[in-house]
Amino acid sequence: MASEKESQRRNSTIKARKSGSAGVKSATVAAVGLIAATTLLAGCGSKDAIPADDAYQGNSGESMAAPSSSESANGAGGAGNGAKARDTGKYRDGTYSVDNQPDPSGKAPIDVTVKVAQGDITGVTVVGHTSNDISKKHQAAFIEAIPGVVVGKPLKGLKVDKVAGASWTTQAFNDALEKARDQASVQ
Repeated sequence: MASEKESQRRNSTIKARKSGSAGVKSATVAAVGLIAATTLLAGCGSKDAIPADDAYQGNSGESMAAPSSSESANGAGGAGNGAKARDTGKYRDGTYSVDNQPDPSGKAPIDVTVKVAQGDITGVTVVGHTSNDISKKHQAAFIEAIPGVVVGKPLKGLKVDKVAGASWTTQAFNDALEKARDQASVQ
């Protein structure tokens, strides 16, 4: 009988050790998982986060026809015979305008006027056309910052990176610069 009680006590001690060991293992695995998840997520945020790419503007990703853009040049003439002008890398001094240049959503176009002298940009004006509050905010920040980015720079090959958090307006501006280069090019 003493050996039977001794055997029961040994079995209950072993069971207690096994369950305690499993609890420590579970807690360790949970702690490691929590640390890994926290580390991975730590790089996701930024204290100055801005809605990316006017995500709230309503672009569903559907294909849509871009509004027609009207272009005018006040420089020393155009391509002349109605042929489409192309960028030659040599530019006439003058003022070149691209109106109604659409952004990727097609809902927030801009008008861009670029003044060129000796191949360099000497002035730039941008006017935004949107009714969306978020796009207005991005366009306003872009319009304020863009002269400091492009004035004094050569027109040839100029392409700006995201300016003032306005990636779609920046893309529309780069497209307008391409058209202005075509207008200003000596053929």
